[in-house]
Order: sequence, then structure tokens, then C-alpha cells
Amino acid sequence: MQKLFDEVASLDERCYREFYLSEDILMEHAAHGMAEYIRSNFKKNVKISIVCGSGNNGADGLALGRLLHGDFDVSLICAKPPKSKMALLQKQRAASIGVRESLELLDCDVLVDAIVGTGFSLEADKEMAQLIEKMNAINAFKLACDVPSLYLFNADVTCTMGALKKRMFLDEAKEYVGEIHVIDLGICRDIYERSSNWNLLDLQDLKLPHRFKKDSHKGSYGHLAVISGQMSGASIMSAMSALRFGSGLVTLVGFEKIEIPHSIMYSHAVPKNTTALALGMGLGAEFSKAELAKFLSNGLPLVADADIFGMQIVLDILKRESVVITPHVKEFVSLLKIADIAEISVDELQKNRFMYVEMFCKAYPKVTLLLKGANVIIAQDETFYINPHGKQSLAKGGSGDVLSGLIGALLAQGYAPLQAAIHGSLAHVKLSILYEGADFSLTPDDLIDAIGKL
Repeated sequence: MQKLFDEVASLDERCYREFYLSEDILMEHAAHGMAEYIRSNFKKNVKISIVCGSGNNGADGLALGRLLHGDFDVSLICAKPPKSKMALLQKQRAASIGVRESLELLDCDVLVDAIVGTGFSLEADKEMAQLIEKMNAINAFKLACDVPSLYLFNADVTCTMGALKKRMFLDEAKEYVGEIHVIDLGICRDIYERSSNWNLLDLQDLKLPHRFKKDSHKGSYGHLAVISGQMSGASIMSAMSALRFGSGLVTLVGFEKIEIPHSIMYSHAVPKNTTALALGMGLGAEFSKAELAKFLSNGLPLVADADIFGMQIVLDILKRESVVITPHVKEFVSLLKIADIAEISVDELQKNRFMYVEMFCKAYPKVTLLLKGANVIIAQDETFYINPHGKQSLAKGGSGDVLSGLIGALLAQGYAPLQAAIHGSLAHVKLSILYEGADFSLTPDDLIDAIGKL
């Protein structure tokens, strides 16, 4: 697990103030880290073009050019004349040893984007946008310095400085950042970083519900009741997912007679020995408000999904002591409106995911939120996590039903809601990674079948 930060300027300032490290020293370490990555992955004398801006991101690129000069065929392209103190100094250093400067983009093996970094907040002007478009069209390995410029440069790798930045894990950024490598700036990363409420989950953080107790029976591993609605296939997928993920018993609850797998039970009421509920998957208009209220007339841990986020009864769910909600972006926008937190568009949410998640958690600190997306956000009260490991193969109807089943199984087995959401989400993305077929061919059944391989 790694920490995430809104900004790192304050961390840099602390280095100057407490550790007697100058801006120059930090920059030299940043450039050295990028140079080491290039030296480790490319043969000497390959062509490297570094496109530099006028500020300190450009200064990083100029310093990188100086470090690589002599071992590689380096050319510097100044997209804008250096303006910052460090950019002027680094250009002078590079020129003093004869690093070549070019007036236009050249064909190359490695293209480095050092135009603008995290400190640049303005929209791209037409000239800059056109330059980045030309850079994206070049057939070369693409490396971004700190962050892809304006999140338009399509990097294969981003070498980010000092610590991970939250903005790199917005859904829209996933298309551009590529692999992310954190470069230390002259001190150990654990010392450079300070505390943060936001964390990045690693796949190795996954804790599976292994069965260590030999003297046990089916009742030892919980009983999940899945409310089966209008589209029963969704609840069946959730039920099968939960059974595969360790729940000792799984029962579908509904009023209609449906065909179900033999390993799943069926009831018209929530069984008395139920230890957790799952509600919302394929719910549709199957039940009246009174019927839903009866299903919910207990204090059982609950995972809620899908259609429930468009119903007023969701406000009662948000009052529960132990609940995980798993909306996608449209459902979360609906929930924010119903809960009288914000009335926004999906686009507005996607641009400000972190802010609206924090607003929701402030209003409902007991609720565990799992906001689906290219980068999943999991949050409760003042604790926030991002799971960035999902693949585009999961963009398939039914994937979310499997996720609800995984989380429900963990709730039934006694996991706390936040832990159930974290480990259910990590298991979900790992299942997509384990799948060996074409990315477009993954189905919910494939995910369920792969649970035994975790």
C-alpha cells in the first residue's frame, strides 16, 4: 500500500527547511532517477528527444539531457523559452557540455515529455495541444516527467517525483500515465512523505478468506441472503460468486419461481440464520417499498448495488450501522441528488471524483462507499483507498454483480465493511488479470470460474 497526495510542493518545502536539501539537489535526483530508468531499459546511442517547457518540469528535462549526453544521441526541444530560475540554470549547464538543441521534433527511439508538471493548472492553449498531439503521433517509447503534460501526452511510463499524486488516478488519467515509477529525491521515500488519508492499494494487499480452522462446518462461514429481483440473472451471478468466495450458505430471496443452480437455496423470506444481505442487483421494480422495507428490517451487514440508488429507500440503507454501497458513476450521481449532497452531471463527477467522495463520506461517515470506475475508490469516513488494477475487460454486464457477491461473501464471513470492500475489490480485479482469453471475451462466468485460482 502506498500513500497518495494532493500536492508535493509542501513536501519539497519540508526538504529545504528540515533536511537542508536545496531545490537544485532535489532536481538533480529527479533527473538522475529518469536517467537510470532509461539506462536500464535502452542501449547506448539510441536517439532520445526531450521536449521541455519553461518551468521546473522543463528544467528536469534539461538536466536529464545533460546526464544522458555522451552515452545517447540526445536532442532538446524547448517548447517555450526557459523562464524559471532552475530552467535557466539547467539550460546553461546543458549548453556548456554541448547538448544539442533542436527547433523541431525529430524521429527518435525515446521521447520524453517535460513540458509541464503538477504545478500547471491552466487549460492547454491551441499551440501546446497541437505539439502534444504531434508527440503522441511519433512512433517512440514515451516517458513523462512527473506527470503527462496536461494529461494529454500518451505515456508508456511516467516517472513521478517524490511521491504519488492523486490526480494521476482519476479515471481520465488512466489512458495517459502508463506504468508509474516513483523517483526519490535524495532521501528515503518514507522520510520524504508525510501522513495521508488517501492510499493506493497493491495487489499483494489482498487477504483471502482461507479456512484455517479444521473443526468447522457450513455454518462456520456465514450465510448470505441475496434479494432476487426482476432480472434474476444478476442475483444468481452474485449468489454463485459468493458461494465460490467462501460463504458457507447462500440463499436467493424472492417471490417468483425461477430456475437456480442446485448449490443455491431459495426462500420467500430472509432466513433466520442469515449473517449478511446483498440487495439491488437486477432489482428492477419487483418489490414494493413495504416489501423492501421488510427485507431490510434487521441489522445485518449489507452490500447494496445498482437499482437501489434510484430509490428513496436508499436513505434508510445509508442509516445502517454496517453497509457497503457499490454504485457506478451514474448511480452515484443519482445517490448524491437523493441524499441532497449535490446535483451534478456525470462529467462534473468524473472531473472531481475525490471531492465528491469526500463530501459523501462527511455526510455518511458510517457507510463504506465503493465507487466503480477505471480506478475504483473505496472510502469510509476519513479513510480513502484507490484500486487502480482493474482492466478494461471488466467493462461487461454482470461484472458488478460478481463484485457484489464477493463483498457479500466476506461480510457474511465476518469481515468489517471497509475490509470486505477492499478485499472484494482486489479479488475482483485479480480475477480479470488471471483470465487468459482476449480482453473483449471475459464474461461474469469466467470471473466466477477463476475464483478458485486466487
